[in-house]
Amino acid sequence: MQEAENWLTKYGESHCELRFAVIHWLAVLTLVVATVGMLWSLPIPAEFARISPVLNWGSAFLMAAVVYYFIISMALAIGMLPFIFGIAFGQVWLLESSLPHARVSAGLFVASLIGLYLGHAGNGGLRVVVRDVQLMMIAPLWMLSNLYRRIGIPY
Repeated sequence: MQEAENWLTKYGESHCELRFAVIHWLAVLTLVVATVGMLWSLPIPAEFARISPVLNWGSAFLMAAVVYYFIISMALAIGMLPFIFGIAFGQVWLLESSLPHARVSAGLFVASLIGLYLGHAGNGGLRVVVRDVQLMMIAPLWMLSNLYRRIGIPY
């Protein structure tokens, strides 16, 4: 509980005065999806394929994030599961489509960086965008914690 609050406070310090909050939040979510997509499209060791057809660097990243979420807050981790599963299913869908997975993910990554920069316009600029990339897996947790506070769910 204390660790969750520390991370959320650290992330919230630079996000209390966003100029374009909606753009920023969409960009943060897109950043997570794009990063997982780029990891998903990296070559995998043969051992991964033997274990599971969906085990790759992107799914391993998502699993590690979920484990860490459960370590810092059970309630927030449970709330994050639909988002995490949505990312995973989206990646599987993208892989099965005719679209180039790595290129789509890279394009989304660039678009998310532009969105982050616009969201912070006049409020920290590039320095804050780099900070957002560093804390990208805390950002959705921070948004969920704000929702939990509004509806009275303890975390």
